[in-house]
Amino acid sequence: MRALPFLIALLAATPAMAALAPGAKAPAFTTQGALAGKAFNVSLAALLKKGPVVLYFFPAAFTPGCTAEAHEFAERTASFKQAGATVLGIAADKIEDLQRFSVEECRNKFAVAVGTPEMIRGYDVVLPQLSTRSSRTSYVIAPNGQVVYAYSDMDYRNHVTNTLKAVQGWKANRKR
Repeated sequence: MRALPFLIALLAATPAMAALAPGAKAPAFTTQGALAGKAFNVSLAALLKKGPVVLYFFPAAFTPGCTAEAHEFAERTASFKQAGATVLGIAADKIEDLQRFSVEECRNKFAVAVGTPEMIRGYDVVLPQLSTRSSRTSYVIAPNGQVVYAYSDMDYRNHVTNTLKAVQGWKANRKR
């Protein structure tokens, strides 16, 4: 745990940029996920069949910013569901850690999944100083697989509000 303060300081000082711009095709993936402590296989294709997906990458489970972000996503899960969206958090952690994180910090409200190196590169969210970790980047992906919103900032505080607004805006435009 001595590395935790170093990781926190490094993450706080790291700028982040989302490379997948709105209009880009979201890379397909299948990986291990966890919801309410139970592991399962999750694929983007299966999630998109249900509606838009909020795919949010975070650097590491159980770090202060990632925990606060997970709590906020958990508190707003009903609002995302009301807008028809599924939330999936992605981190380059072991599935065992994410199983525990899904219970303790996601409060059994939404799934988290293992971000493989291929996924992190494919979504272009590699954290420069820690190439095995992702930046804090949130995407809204429409059911057709197109990125409709991207937001990248290592400060967790605007991710949930911004992605919820993006999902609600996407839904409102679909009704017109």
